Amino acid sequence: MEIIDEIEKIINSHGAKLYDSEIVQDNGETIFRVYIVNENGVNLDLCADISRDASPLLDITPPVSGEYRFEVSSPGIERKLTKPSHFINSIGEKVKVKILGEGKLKGILKFADEKKITVETKDGDIELEYPKLGTVKTYFEW
Repeated sequence: MEIIDEIEKIINSHGAKLYDSEIVQDNGETIFRVYIVNENGVNLDLCADISRDASPLLDITPPVSGEYRFEVSSPGIERKLTKPSHFINSIGEKVKVKILGEGKLKGILKFADEKKITVETKDGDIELEYPKLGTVKTYFEW
């Protein structure tokens, strides 16, 4: 989606990174949502600034036909990791991993690239290629 590349430039100009985007239906309303991450955290002011700067672009090149609402949000502290970029941006965080056909593990995401991840567990480092991964989520211990 070309518009995403342009929105990503706006997000980057605010010192943040694009995490993901989605178009969803919620109570009959279409929502175009972008998720952002920032080393210093994501706050309401940052989301509002990015939304304000991206809105004129979306007026010219709407991401969907018809009426929609545009939202800028944090993916949250506990989030699904589905793309290599999600894993790379989450290095150092605690993760829960479902391994297809093998069970689950918890640990610290130690490494990620375009092909595989390494999770540091209490029993040692576990290296896994993406095709072996089921659901992977970051988690926070309260």
